[in-house]
Amino acid sequence: MDTPTRHEQHGRWPQATTLDDLERNLAAVRARIAAAARRVGRDPSGVRLLPVSKTRSEAEIRLAYAAGCRELGENKPQEAFRKWEAMADLTDLRWSVIGHLQTNKAKLVARCAREFQALDSLRVATALDRRLQIEGRTLDVLVQVNTSGEASKYGLAPDATAAFLRALPAFATLRVRGLMTLALLSADAGRVRHCFVRLRELRDRLRHDVADAAALSELSMGMSGDYEIAVEEGATVVRVGQAIFGARATPDSDYWPAAATPT
Repeated sequence: MDTPTRHEQHGRWPQATTLDDLERNLAAVRARIAAAARRVGRDPSGVRLLPVSKTRSEAEIRLAYAAGCRELGENKPQEAFRKWEAMADLTDLRWSVIGHLQTNKAKLVARCAREFQALDSLRVATALDRRLQIEGRTLDVLVQVNTSGEASKYGLAPDATAAFLRALPAFATLRVRGLMTLALLSADAGRVRHCFVRLRELRDRLRHDVADAAALSELSMGMSGDYEIAVEEGATVVRVGQAIFGARATPDSDYWPAAATPT
């Protein structure tokens, strides 16, 4: 495959300011997802688009809802919680927290999120489980794996993932659904693709090696600049922000560790 990245667009995506803009952008992203899936013989319906609304205002999110979005991803738990509270009238709008979580913010995720995609420590698992028990809820979780090997990125080392998964059945409120990764931010599509291949191959090995890993159906990988490559390599969830909403004014460093891949 010679599918290029679109990282050169980072910071230059045009702003979506109207309902028509959002509908057009969503349709374009979905069409690219479908084309990428068909290139490798996949059914496009097996790929879930998770629009990422970090830094976006309530008005923008309500426009996205009007455009058909019923789930949104947020990096910061406090931002997700604030928006969840403000838009409680949108009762079918579901929130996924996709960024690093500190244990003192676990209570926010336990209250507002239906999915957490960045589980990478037993301390966080313990904190979430405790808060979820108080709330009387369960939570779908994905385990974050650092497939790029960059020290700036969160996530487990691939060779530490099996032992981590073996420990998770102790947390009854956490429903492990799959794995998540951030690829390199690079114009070299081959190096980006390698991150996605590494996650898929790891998942396939874990299904054989870890007794409770049969449920690892989700692979969350791919963002605005590289989601087509991710779909070609088996992504079941792509996290797309700027290609839908437009470039963000807030620097990535406010939401990701230095040099981490933007959405």
